[in-house]
Amino acid sequence: MKFIAEIDIMPLKTLLDPQGKAVSSSMKNVGLPEITNVRIGKHITLEVEANSEAEASEKVDKACSEMLSNQIMEGYNFKITAA
Repeated sequence: MKFIAEIDIMPLKTLLDPQGKAVSSSMKNVGLPEITNVRIGKHITLEVEANSEAEASEKVDKACSEMLSNQIMEGYNFKITAA
């Protein structure tokens, strides 16, 4: 079976997010001072071939932990759906 994974990778909340801070600071310049604490991350979609949703989830988790995210600085979550 083929599954689609939607992955979100974000900087850990305990770490400074320079991109997010820059965007937060710029919000008042575009008339949106009520928007603060912007955090910027990555969104990744991929297809995985697996026998079950549980197997697909294991494969995606391995890809995230070993290749797609830097676990020292980032956290991730994902959802799996049948293609």
